[in-house]
Amino acid sequence: MRRTSKVFVGLAAVVLPLTSVVMALGGTPADAATGGSGPYPADYETSTTLANHTIFRPQTLPTDRLPIVVWGNGGCSANGLSQGTFLREIASHGFLAIASGAPNGSGSTTSQMLTQSIDWAVAENSRPASKYYNRLDPSRIAVAGFSCGGLEAYAVSADPRVTTTGIFSSGLLNDADDYQLRRLTKPIAYFVGGPGDIAYPNAMDDWGKLPAGLPAFMGNLDVGHGGTYDQPNGGEFGRVAVLYLKWRLKGDTTAGRAFVGADCGLCHSQWTVRQKNLTLDDGPPPTTPPPTSPSPGGSPACTAVYTVQDQWNGGFVARVDVTAGTTALTGWRVTLGLPGGASITSVWNGVASGTSGTVTVANQSYNGRLAAGQSTTFGFQGSGTGGGATAACVGS
Repeated sequence: MRRTSKVFVGLAAVVLPLTSVVMALGGTPADAATGGSGPYPADYETSTTLANHTIFRPQTLPTDRLPIVVWGNGGCSANGLSQGTFLREIASHGFLAIASGAPNGSGSTTSQMLTQSIDWAVAENSRPASKYYNRLDPSRIAVAGFSCGGLEAYAVSADPRVTTTGIFSSGLLNDADDYQLRRLTKPIAYFVGGPGDIAYPNAMDDWGKLPAGLPAFMGNLDVGHGGTYDQPNGGEFGRVAVLYLKWRLKGDTTAGRAFVGADCGLCHSQWTVRQKNLTLDDGPPPTTPPPTSPSPGGSPACTAVYTVQDQWNGGFVARVDVTAGTTALTGWRVTLGLPGGASITSVWNGVASGTSGTVTVANQSYNGRLAAGQSTTFGFQGSGTGGGATAACVGS
């Protein structure tokens, strides 16, 4: 039963004064960490094709593809810089982070703006003229938000492209909204400001209603509703958010040890920790790409590398990297051999024929043309166990 009302959403609108108090206790100005603490100094930009959003990215794009984080601001504020220090910190560790709202914008956001962020990032990754062409990883997407923005994140969590959800000092306001919990299928994490956080009762209520078997983490830091977002590098919330995203979106098991097990890194710290169904290794390591060679019938060669990104009781998320050989492709088709009991429930960046056993996935209209040696990615969510599948590619 819910024990608080909509008051905490309105309280998020006064987050700036609250976090200023927290920052003052730290004694270091927020602008001391302009580029973040990660290996890729980051900043923000805007795009004419993504109106009313703020894009945080490494100033120099790294070689590795960037996982995607879409963010809803506290108070559902349309100022994309509301948690800018925090998001810049995330981007500096090799992520593309997109906040709803233009820099210093006004007004309110909606959950649809998070979906727009995902749509834009996926499209830019596939657009040859984009600087993000084949530089993003659309199979690894987190949706997250603070306070009212956390409610927006809940609303988008069912998007099949989402890999994990982050709820920061937020919780559903009414029992009538509990259907949003029942439809959760991807790992989720809560980062809350302790019993003094006005969102705490609702977050804890949500925690008790999560679907059985869903991988979930709950961390409470006794800082109240304001969090540490404006502290240098996003403060402790920024540090822990980066660790979680490294684990869930980059497969970094060293970072994952902060959250998993009775002896987890956060278990003996100022954080109060709860865990459900967490395992450090969610799937087998990526398979080794086979050597490129001409495919049967003289079709242009390509390779397909299958990787399980997340595995939980009853479901999994997988990605397939398709790479052209020495000849350019105008299209490709991947044949998947799924293990017994496994079936596909949704696919992105590809068109599937069949759902179990032997499944064929062909390119979409926007990602079929590949230059020699160029790669693209599709992904899917499935039921059952994803380990042990095979993948073979034929080009055209």
